[in-house]
Amino acid sequence: MNNRKFRLILVTVIMLILSSPLVFAGEVDQAAINAQKFQLVTLLPPVIAIVLAFLTKNVVVSLFLGILSGSFIINISGSNVFSALIQAFLDLVNRALNSLADPWNAGIILQVLAIGGVINLVAKMGGAKAIAEELAKRAKTAKGTQLITWFLGLLVFFDDYANSLIVGPIMRPVADKMKISRERLAFIIDATAAPIAGLAIISTWIGLEVGLINDAFRGIGVNVDAFGVFLNTIPYRFYNILILAFIVITALLAKEFGPMRDAELRAKSERPNNLMDGNLDNKEKSDLEPKEGIKLSIWNAIIPIGTLIIAALISFYYSGYSSIISGEDQTLIQLFTNSPFSFEAIKEAFSASDASVALFQSALFASIVGIAMAVFKKIFTISEAIEAWIDGMKGLLMTGVILILAWSLSSVIKELGTAKYLVTLLSGSLPYFLLPSIIFILGAVISFATGTAYGTMGILMPLAVPLAHSMNPEMSFIIVTTSAVLTGAIFGDHCSPISDTTILSSMGAGCNHIDHVKTQMPYALFVAFITVVFGYIPAGLGLPVYIILPISLFAIFIGVQIFGKNVETEEIVEIIENV
Repeated sequence: MNNRKFRLILVTVIMLILSSPLVFAGEVDQAAINAQKFQLVTLLPPVIAIVLAFLTKNVVVSLFLGILSGSFIINISGSNVFSALIQAFLDLVNRALNSLADPWNAGIILQVLAIGGVINLVAKMGGAKAIAEELAKRAKTAKGTQLITWFLGLLVFFDDYANSLIVGPIMRPVADKMKISRERLAFIIDATAAPIAGLAIISTWIGLEVGLINDAFRGIGVNVDAFGVFLNTIPYRFYNILILAFIVITALLAKEFGPMRDAELRAKSERPNNLMDGNLDNKEKSDLEPKEGIKLSIWNAIIPIGTLIIAALISFYYSGYSSIISGEDQTLIQLFTNSPFSFEAIKEAFSASDASVALFQSALFASIVGIAMAVFKKIFTISEAIEAWIDGMKGLLMTGVILILAWSLSSVIKELGTAKYLVTLLSGSLPYFLLPSIIFILGAVISFATGTAYGTMGILMPLAVPLAHSMNPEMSFIIVTTSAVLTGAIFGDHCSPISDTTILSSMGAGCNHIDHVKTQMPYALFVAFITVVFGYIPAGLGLPVYIILPISLFAIFIGVQIFGKNVETEEIVEIIENV
């Protein structure tokens, strides 16, 4: 059976599954449909999108059918399936338009495109190749390259999107030279994107996290310093901390397991000249090459990328400053009047900033600097520089399409009440010490199914804090449960094939998206298991964090030793030499 027939049959079966619970019931009024929203059928859209993503390896088709199935469920009335399909299609179009019309989403799309333009300019000016060659001198081994990639991921701490789009293109040539698989590179990028942004005390995430914490505690009548609670949760962000440690441990031990080891063996057994053939076509290879005849200089990368990072930090501050000064909180206004550059003021500014606008502003400014630099150094004429910038955007148009579809699917899931149903289904009476673990798992499931950490945090925080307070009013226990919400959401988002950071990480590394998901999934699940067994269960029992973290790190080390197999053995070297 060829792929076309298989897909047609698969789509037909899916539509039958979707229509069966409603159509075969006969005439169904709107009240009955609303009742169905909180039942098992609400899980179908994310399940269809995720399953088809694995089966077809086509994210666009998978997301499209996931949205269409959800819209079909919402619009079905009576037994007129054909009419419901038409309405579902029209609903899908409206959701896509509404997703793009949202200022936040539009800012994300624009900054993704603008950063793509900057990266292409850097590549064409020879900056990326110069840095790659410079780093290659220091990264003389695959271990060193992975650790440098990890360190760069930590440096771009302020935003997960910027992390995925900056680190990947810079380290891609070095990773290829060191015969590190694109899958491994994508994993390192992805695992240092949301996890580090969620931990950073100044980032685009902190405003949401602190705001949710504040609202949740106000809901139970407890007045707290929300930022102080946020700081107290950091040592209990076990998944974030352990996944960062996992990268270092596996890199130093040169041990991999599961599909990632297969990918690493493939990369190491191929000839250097053919290393990229499985992931990039000839056009993409030529797009990565600098203009012929130019002198390579690391400043052609450092200045535009440095401008992007510095401008982003300034934009975050200015955006938050403008928002606070024009607001009504006199305490904050007084703070900025008296001490505008104090740590407290900077923290508040970042919390109040509009991250999508700030990132687009910084990316656009960095683009202007890059274009001016290319013209000033006579690498390009102004027309050629603008053309190179626009060419960089073209490579990320698919990313924009996928993001719009992912946001549209999230809106369908929200309307169906999928997350609320999951909360109702999985929560219940349980021993209090298991609550952080259950919240972590629940957050992971919801985030995996919806592809959004932000949305999951918003759903679970108002539930978790009151529940923790009712079961054990000690602040330490509530803080552990609060951290489980934030960490579980990041874990699920890290794994989900429909997550924007997962998508951007695979794009930044030049890796097939589904291959990235398949190879990193066992690693994320392994770290999540350690997080629950050696992290949240002991923390729920009241064990001090200074005992939990060393034990958890040791468990990661032992697990890698047991399950991992060396990817730098003499046998592999012989294979490479004989190819």
